[in-house]
Amino acid sequence: MSLFKSASTVSLLTLASRITGLVRDLLMAGMFGVSGLTDAFNVAFRIPNLLRRLFAEGAFSQAFVPVLARSRQAQGEEKTRLLIDAVATALAWVLALVSVLGVIGAPLLVWLLASGLDERSFAAGVLMERWMFPYIACMSLVALSAGILNTWRHFAVPAATPVLLNICMIGAAWLLAPQFARLGFEPIYAMAAGVMAGGLVQLGIQIPALARLGLLPRIALHPVKVRAAWRDAGVRQVLSLMLPALLGVGVAQLSLLINTQIASHLAAGSVTWVWYADRLMEFPAALLGVALGVVLTPQLAAALAAENRQRYSELLDWGLRLVLLLALPCAAALLVFGTPLIAVLFHYGRFSDFDVQQVARALFGYGIGLLGLVAVKVLAPGYYASLDIRTPVKIAIVVLILTQAMNAIFVPWLRHAALTLSIALGAMINAAWLLRGLIRRGSYQPAAGWWPFALRVFAATALMAVFLAWGARHFDWLHMHAAARAGLLAAMVAAAVVLYFGSLLAMRLRLRELLKKA
Repeated sequence: MSLFKSASTVSLLTLASRITGLVRDLLMAGMFGVSGLTDAFNVAFRIPNLLRRLFAEGAFSQAFVPVLARSRQAQGEEKTRLLIDAVATALAWVLALVSVLGVIGAPLLVWLLASGLDERSFAAGVLMERWMFPYIACMSLVALSAGILNTWRHFAVPAATPVLLNICMIGAAWLLAPQFARLGFEPIYAMAAGVMAGGLVQLGIQIPALARLGLLPRIALHPVKVRAAWRDAGVRQVLSLMLPALLGVGVAQLSLLINTQIASHLAAGSVTWVWYADRLMEFPAALLGVALGVVLTPQLAAALAAENRQRYSELLDWGLRLVLLLALPCAAALLVFGTPLIAVLFHYGRFSDFDVQQVARALFGYGIGLLGLVAVKVLAPGYYASLDIRTPVKIAIVVLILTQAMNAIFVPWLRHAALTLSIALGAMINAAWLLRGLIRRGSYQPAAGWWPFALRVFAATALMAVFLAWGARHFDWLHMHAAARAGLLAAMVAAAVVLYFGSLLAMRLRLRELLKKA
């Protein structure tokens, strides 16, 4: 399977995940609105998500996938299977301990993330946190499975897995929440049960996929074998890479933690407004950045293991061109077309006109930096593939300091919208710094034709943005009938896509040539 087809598979399945995620959020917005209890759920859900990004999809994946890909390339599949068993054993025992500590320490975790919650919301957050914390164990094992499957170029199951969480949460909102209300419990508690069920189902679907490839990890239970796993050279290498990776990913998650803490001290609902803006920002960020990062990381590591520097540079160049081609128009849409998107997706039930406006303010900030948020997902694997995790970490630390300095300046003026703007600007700085480093060390050499390519993309994006801005202002999106505005949104988006790619073709941008380079 070509890289473009692999990236398309991941992207399409990620699209399914984001669509079901939007359905989930739409149900939650209509059923629960924006309140202290929704803030409590979002805080409680954010803690295992932060740890998932820190340990599972973050530091662990950054360290494990390059080591796994190099082992398969250099040592063969038999020794690589032994590495998988050793890593799985060490990971499983750590997760068991972390889960117990997380349940016990839930009050401290909620306080660290959102000390500004009122007493009732804080208590609800602690209870839901205890229900949901073991989700991190499920997702870390899912990340292990995904790393194995992606290295063997089986991308479909890992990419489809997040859909299952959304389905479980939709079922919890639709079926379980009314039952909780009838029994006298807070209906929002049903969402915590849905999260935990989703984690178990996501883990369960990995098992048949790994078993078919003969790669199902064997987790040791005997103390002697557990100690042997910790002494394994591959495990030690993963651990040595994880330490700087933990710092790097931890810096990014610390920024989110600080931002959530700040939001909890602003107007009630601020945490939830930023949450919904995050959901919309992650839609294009995941479709583009995550898909490209998942596909490129093992291929970049394999290219370096084979000492094919030209292939390595070509892979980065291809990824960056796709980032500009696809992320720039998405960024323009978030900047000029945010209110229609939010109104169509969330403006139902208890989600008010005011809530739409506040989420739109937060979304605007992300639009400014979406290009950087996506580009980092392609540039950082360029360092991870060469087992250089320290450089991205150093950059991330400086970016964290700059981000919080911007918060200090912007929050008194822009309130919750400042939080997304600071993250977006920090991402642009991060991406520019990573790119400069790869070019200066000679790892990446931009191929010919970048300026004509970029000028065409910018021109087509500007034309599309003018059209979307006209549509955002010309129609009353907040008070239009729900079915009418959904149909109008679909028509506007379809027309914008045709206008964008039609403009590129009119300017003789050879899209097929770009895709064939994969």
